[in-house]
Amino acid sequence: MPWPLAAALSVFAGLSVVLAMVDVQTRRLPDAILVPGGAAVVVLLGGAAFAIGEPGRLAGIAAGTLSAFAGCLAVHLARPAAFGGGDVKLAALCGAVLGWQGLEAVASGIALAFLAGGIGAAGVLLAGARGGSIAFGPFLLFGAWWRVITGP
Repeated sequence: MPWPLAAALSVFAGLSVVLAMVDVQTRRLPDAILVPGGAAVVVLLGGAAFAIGEPGRLAGIAAGTLSAFAGCLAVHLARPAAFGGGDVKLAALCGAVLGWQGLEAVASGIALAFLAGGIGAAGVLLAGARGGSIAFGPFLLFGAWWRVITGP
């Protein structure tokens, strides 16, 4: 694994832990953490593409970012109180990371996040917490990491 890819995934791992903890505690994904951390991950992914001599991966990173952002923006516009802007930005970052592997990884990682989030929400309802909410960031991160770990 080229060091820029290892660095990108390491930064993404640290960012994932911090964002998941903050989202669970506050139901917010703060721009002050997400934006600079996400930018660092994307720059490192770009560096990794050049380091391994595959600048074509930049197209996958960009397509993953844009497709995850667009899909989740549509969900946000349909239900802004249920799916926040931070979730949309985090989905874009997850899309960038998954875009390294290709659009199938982006689609399946985001779909897995929604499936896991649905199961989590059902658990909240079954526990009797009507009107309760879940933090969706950890589910987005779960879907992304599942795909990163399981590979293409």
